[in-house]
Amino acid sequence: MTETLRARSALPASVQAVLKAMPANTHPMTQFATAVLSLQPGSKFAAAYGKGVHKSTLWQYSLDDSLDLIAKLPSVAALIYRNTYKGGKLIDADPSLDWAANLSHMMGFDSEGAFEMMRLYQTIHADHEGGNVSAHATHLVGSALSDPYLSFTAGMTGLAGPLHGLANQEVLKWLAGVVDELGPSPSKEQLTEFVWATLKSGKVVPGYGHAVLRKTDPRYTAQRAFAARHMPDDGLFKLVSMLYEVVPEVLKQTGKVKNPWPNVDAHSGVLLQHYGINEAEFYTVLFGVSRALGVLSQGVWSRALGLPIERPKSLTLDALRDAASK
Repeated sequence: MTETLRARSALPASVQAVLKAMPANTHPMTQFATAVLSLQPGSKFAAAYGKGVHKSTLWQYSLDDSLDLIAKLPSVAALIYRNTYKGGKLIDADPSLDWAANLSHMMGFDSEGAFEMMRLYQTIHADHEGGNVSAHATHLVGSALSDPYLSFTAGMTGLAGPLHGLANQEVLKWLAGVVDELGPSPSKEQLTEFVWATLKSGKVVPGYGHAVLRKTDPRYTAQRAFAARHMPDDGLFKLVSMLYEVVPEVLKQTGKVKNPWPNVDAHSGVLLQHYGINEAEFYTVLFGVSRALGVLSQGVWSRALGLPIERPKSLTLDALRDAASK
């Protein structure tokens, strides 16, 4: 698979031209979605559909497009990172590296630890279950037989929303608040008071709770094991570890929280910062690169199974009034 992706990874010059034409202060996620759209003219799915191929073969073109897009996304992300934060000085791909490690390399992070971290990050964020915004949006648009470039872009504009892909940034902001008020090595008692103060102010503890899970997110556990092995003395990792002992107990005491356990976002930003990737606005782009693995794979299956266009049910105003009255 590495060789397959490597063979499809070259970016057309038009992508860089499109990104260079954007205002300098354009958000990385806006750049990411725009770059994917700029690749859409090369869609084999769109070309095949335009020629009237039988619908039973559309999955093959969806697969072709998906492989092309997945292969190119590390180069797209690295291009955005280097343009936005490193003065536009680009780094060529290393043919000896795998897909995820090359993303780290092209961004400018070449330690073996950074490679391993990026492999982990890209694996655990590839979630494709339909309940989250980016996965559902990609499926919804793909159900209209929009090609993988168009449907993935829809998912990425959903991922850019503060309630979805920005969660790890909120965790880092909250951790910075902990350090500012309590110092880098607070006691368990101090942390408990800080958590209670957060809740009493009407805020949530970012990185805790999950809409579906009712136990510690296994993606959190994977990151915790990685950190314990590769960065045991990192100050933020120690803080996150102590919070793991404090926050669930506080949340249980409120009696209002169905899931008091940490989710993936409680840990991911700490890993990125440890290896020098400090630009929090860029984190969602890395999330998006990974998410492609799941949602585009699901798109291929949707076309292979011939799933119909998604049509959400609607209610009349009278029905809403009736429901409200009850």
